[in-house]
Formats: sequence, structure tokens, C-alpha cells
Amino acid sequence: MAASLPTRVTTTGPADTAETDATAAGAAQVDAAGAERAGRVASVCGLTRVFGERTVIDGLDIDIERGEFVALLGRSGSGKSTLLRALAGLDPEASGALTVDGTVAVAFQEPRLLPWKRVIDNVALGLDRPKEAAYAALEEVGLAGLAKAWPLTLSGGEAQRASLARALVREPDLLLLDEPFSALDALTRITMHRLVLDLWTRHAGLGVLLVTHDVDEALRLADRVLVLGEGRIAYETRVGVARPRSTGDLVELRADLLEQLGVKEDHR
Repeated sequence: MAASLPTRVTTTGPADTAETDATAAGAAQVDAAGAERAGRVASVCGLTRVFGERTVIDGLDIDIERGEFVALLGRSGSGKSTLLRALAGLDPEASGALTVDGTVAVAFQEPRLLPWKRVIDNVALGLDRPKEAAYAALEEVGLAGLAKAWPLTLSGGEAQRASLARALVREPDLLLLDEPFSALDALTRITMHRLVLDLWTRHAGLGVLLVTHDVDEALRLADRVLVLGEGRIAYETRVGVARPRSTGDLVELRADLLEQLGVKEDHR
């Protein structure tokens, strides 16, 4: 097991998630020094997380460049969401050095909308800015017409759009996506993939880390794909095909990633 280091989460702005601001603030120690290296929106060095006798993350290192779209793959229980929570400043038990240059926002697998608040109020939750900013974010994700709707009346895709609007209204430098499309049907997922890429393109300099178990999703969306194994980054590759992509353009790379995840394709 890697040596345990004091946890250090460095940000130049507040972390913001669907959970309470107090939780995030309590987990993150703010250091005005900012990122250690220019151009990187996030840097992780020697991250370790132990649950009981099990080491889930073991001395992990990862950097995310400003404006880069990174996908993180791994088997169930490999620590993907654990890494994301550490980057969000939501895991005070993680040890290592984490540096985030700017603000962080998270969209989780579950939209986590408060059912007793209308959509617009969910998006504006905790904002110091006027509610007009929340309306603008809803318009950006195509939900302006449902601003006054109750969350329980939304479809799965609409709820995830609202969750994205709530993250984007904070104008984050780093957007963390924790399997936000896994519960959606195939057609809705395609629509959400296009939306996320469009939002990422429009928000210049936005760094994205997408946690997913879907190899095809990672290949369609990311600039770089990482595979988490044995508590560390076991494999990484860049995706050198211009968007929009189909997995037919990336047959060999897809096979390599599946093999890294322990899946061998039968080509007969």
C-alpha cells in the first residue's frame, strides 16, 4: 500500500455539488496557492482511500488539463466514484494531495432534485446570484419551458438536464459526471451525449471528468480514456478521431479497453 499523506485539497473557488455547501466546505481545505502547474484544472498525487481493511485507491496520480474531456472506466467497486468524490472535496478520509484550480460542480447518477422545490428553485439552490442565471442555465439545456414544473413530473432525461443546469449555473472550471446517463434509455442517452458535448464546447476551458462503465460512451465523448485497476490508473489512451464518432471508427481501441476491463470479444 502507498504511504499515507495528509489530505490537501487546493481550490481557488468553492466546490459546489448537489449536496450541501457545508458538506463540501468541511471536506475541502482551501489553499489560495491555486494549481501547481499552469494549464491543469486538476491534479491528484498519491491519492489513497482505505475502507476498513480494503484499499480502494492506492497512491493514484492523475492530471486533467483545462478544457480536456476525460473518461474514467473501471469495474464495479474499482473506486471510480471514490476518486470523483475526493476531487469534489466530499471525502475527508482520503489521503494525498488534490489540487483544483477553480470551482467544481458535480452531476450524480441520480439527479438528486428536491421534490418540494420547483425545477427553477432546484437549479438556483444556494446561488447568491439572481434567479435569471438559473433560467439561463435551463434554457441552455433546453428546459426553460419546464422551469416551474415539479421534479416528479419530469422524465429521466429531463431530470438529468435539470441536474446539469444546476451544475453549469455555478460556472465551474471542473465538471464531474458520475455515471449520469446509466439509468436512461438508449435514445435518451444519445440525446444527452450530444447535449453534454455541446455544453462542453460552448463553455471554453471547462474540464470534464466522466465516470462511466460504458466503453462505447467513453469513446464517443472523451479526448482521453483512463482505466482504473488495482487502485491506480492501469491504462490510458487518447482518442484521436474527430467528433462525432461511432465505435465503428475505433474497433481496435474499443477491443483494447474491453480487454483491460477483463472482457475478451469473440470475433468469430
